[in-house]
Amino acid sequence: MIHKFQHKDTKMVLDVNSGAVHVVDKIIYDILDWYKENSDDMIMDKLKDKYPVADLKEAIEELHLLEKEGLIYSEDNYSDHPTFINRKPVVKALCLHVAHDCNIRCKYCFASQGDFKGNRLLMSEEVGKKALDLLIEKSGNRRNLEVDFFGGEPLMNFEVVKNLVEYGRKREKEFNKKFRFTITTNGVLLDDEKMEYINEHMDNVVLSIDGRKDVNDNMRYTINGNGTYDIIVPKFKKFADMRGNKNYYVRGTFTRENLDFSKDVLHLADLGFEQTSVEPVVDSEENNYAIREEDLDTIFEEYETLADEYVKRINDGKGFNFFHFMIDLNQGPCVIKRLSGCGAGSEYLAVTPEGDIYPCHQFVGNEKFKMGDVFTKNVNEDLGHVFKNAHVYNKEKCNDCWAKFYCSGGCHANAFNFNNDINEPYDMGCEMEKKRIECALAIHANLSE
Repeated sequence: MIHKFQHKDTKMVLDVNSGAVHVVDKIIYDILDWYKENSDDMIMDKLKDKYPVADLKEAIEELHLLEKEGLIYSEDNYSDHPTFINRKPVVKALCLHVAHDCNIRCKYCFASQGDFKGNRLLMSEEVGKKALDLLIEKSGNRRNLEVDFFGGEPLMNFEVVKNLVEYGRKREKEFNKKFRFTITTNGVLLDDEKMEYINEHMDNVVLSIDGRKDVNDNMRYTINGNGTYDIIVPKFKKFADMRGNKNYYVRGTFTRENLDFSKDVLHLADLGFEQTSVEPVVDSEENNYAIREEDLDTIFEEYETLADEYVKRINDGKGFNFFHFMIDLNQGPCVIKRLSGCGAGSEYLAVTPEGDIYPCHQFVGNEKFKMGDVFTKNVNEDLGHVFKNAHVYNKEKCNDCWAKFYCSGGCHANAFNFNNDINEPYDMGCEMEKKRIECALAIHANLSE
């Protein structure tokens, strides 16, 4: 399977199975419309009025050589890969909901402004420790483990966060494990003391902001209705400076109310943030801010605009990283990741303040997906098996999709929320993902010139 596309004057061909990416001229681009279903003579006859026969012959021979070398129309060998066939998932990551409470109110919040449609609660140190013990126990021989302190707003329970980091450091020595801690925060409660602690102890930090002041404050505001931009920007800038070369990124959400989101990405870059992620909101169309199918063309244009500016800024020495444009052309990550994605429900779990276990943070509160609790340490293996098998080969829409090894089948939660089936991907999410991949590949092509 191949996918051919054009960005401005750059014509590209992706070989889906090998991951090979080719920048091609117009004659190759046109020949590929006929290449697999026709003989060489038939192709030349179809295109002889457009190109000289000698040029057609040379181009076709070049395609034959690429095919022989497995660089176009290669076979899909992933389903037979021993790593995939013999995989026995172990839990390697936890999302610890240390706070089902929040000090701001976001219109689009999937967590119902922090309480996940339940009681406003903070995780106890006891529950957190049991969660870390569960992760150690369920991680098998895996050494590197991920823990994300999440909410709501985790800084509302910061003492417990610190105590759990200390506990994790103690336990990792006992069991030859290594915890990588991440914290996600809206930044309102950040102060110098917290920044210093986070900078020292967190392997990654996610700072939530939507972009320009009016855009951010329209969606993200305090309990009193005041915008958060002026509160958090000075803190985020100071923290990013403190962070230096350590991992962090600012993460935003764009909605129907700011479809010109490329301006928000660039605004964040102009503020000095070198690592950014701005994601499309995912919500029901009953909400005015929800993205609709008729918005896709505008969104595609925005990604193209952003891609062009992204290349320009890199060439001008003012580059930054945008999450969706950071793509691996060397067939990474591992086979399992390419086929199964985030591993929610099998390799990745979420734990609530009460100690209940769910496949990921976006399933929390849906009792259908409750998998167990940290007290009994029993994790529903049947449900885990369902998520383990929610890979691209078991998703009908993915079978013929050229992007499947980049998106890994998409988000299970979005699939369920829109289609009531984790194996039926969210269509608009698929279309936006495919456009982002095309832009990312075009960026690589233009930077390689």
